[in-house]
Amino acid sequence: MTGDVEKQKKSRRSMKNPEKRLSVLKAAEKIFAKKGFHESTIADIARTANVSEATIYEYFNSKEELLFSIPSEGAEQHLKKNEEILQYVQGAANKIRVLVYRLLRHYELNPDYAKVIMLLLKTNRNFLKTEAYKHVQFSARLMTQVLEEGMKNGEFRPDTKPLLVRAMIYGTIEHLVIRKSLLGKPVDLVSIADDITKNLLQGILLPRKEADLNIHVTVESMKQAGHHDEREGTPLERSKNEPQR
Repeated sequence: MTGDVEKQKKSRRSMKNPEKRLSVLKAAEKIFAKKGFHESTIADIARTANVSEATIYEYFNSKEELLFSIPSEGAEQHLKKNEEILQYVQGAANKIRVLVYRLLRHYELNPDYAKVIMLLLKTNRNFLKTEAYKHVQFSARLMTQVLEEGMKNGEFRPDTKPLLVRAMIYGTIEHLVIRKSLLGKPVDLVSIADDITKNLLQGILLPRKEADLNIHVTVESMKQAGHHDEREGTPLERSKNEPQR
């Protein structure tokens, strides 16, 4: 009951002036990314957002709540756009590529957001209890659903472990984004999206049927041999005409 009342209060604060609230969040994102959580102050954020400290408390109860609220809106919009785009993408492997590309692009275009997520929130246990974290979970579940789709339609191996593969994908991305945030490398995250998906998907994609592959190779080789010298006939005919030893 108490939780419901608190959610209603937060909802009313959010609707008071959405544009001003968003402006405060962007200012907080910038300050947190630059100075870290503990070194940042509400005064810093208010100054950057060009509002008073009292105004910030009209929307957020504390500096920690402000930090935890940063990913909620961005993650929700990112998820909705992913769901919209995937409707027009055929094949689970292609959908995985889209999700990886869009996530890397999201971090590439929003470096302050990337720093807040990777350097401040990923290691904060209290964040796991927030409403904002649920949006992060929904995005992860979408990846799992795509992997399960690939298993059902025969595109991925039946013994694929969706949660493990998902962890490998997100783990790889997070490692690269952290290095980018701390060291500035890799310079271009988006450019390695194909390499990430290609290498990770190789382990779960079903190989082509060996029978089909063999037939193709055999027919092709006979055609090439016949075209090389039609006067000698096909390899099979030559073997029949050759004298027995």
